[in-house]
Amino acid sequence: MNRRTPWPDERLIRSAQDGDVTSLTAVVTESQPHVRKFALSLCASRQDAEDAAQEALIILYRKIGTLRATGALASWMFRIVRNECLRQVRLLVPRGDEASAAPEASAERSAEEAVLHRLEVERIAAAIGALPRDQRDVLIMRDIQGLPGRTVARSLGLSNAAMKSRLHRARAALRHALAAPGTSPDHALDDPDGRNLQP
Repeated sequence: MNRRTPWPDERLIRSAQDGDVTSLTAVVTESQPHVRKFALSLCASRQDAEDAAQEALIILYRKIGTLRATGALASWMFRIVRNECLRQVRLLVPRGDEASAAPEASAERSAEEAVLHRLEVERIAAAIGALPRDQRDVLIMRDIQGLPGRTVARSLGLSNAAMKSRLHRARAALRHALAAPGTSPDHALDDPDGRNLQP
């Protein structure tokens, strides 16, 4: 056996899907360390990671019956955690004033603009989520949360110069990611079930 906890085996997952509470509890318990690891690598902060992991485990508990391929548990949970982390970043990204003065004539256009805006926010959130953790932290604190540079440097244990250098690298990496043609937030991360289980 590995020194790491393995993912639950397919027999246990099937039993959980059949409604056996003991098996379901075991599936959630055995998945927890993996889910937390996903969250810590994807989310912007430890607190966000804890929240995302907890939400993902709740979804696992409630919706395990919707998992069609028992062997796809890991990729399914990865996607749920990733969606939750993206949702948290989207809450921090400022929204434009949508639907301020749109009667029937421009209602259709407003709806289209809202969809495009949402897709763009998702694209930005996905690009931020893909940054290395040290760059992601400084970018979110400085550019999204709007914290002063000194506060960011102090909370990350960096000098002002090191914080600025890291922020510069993060912004450059983000610009590069957003300039790449045809990059979609879900690229290479879709699970075999093709499910988008946002809470």
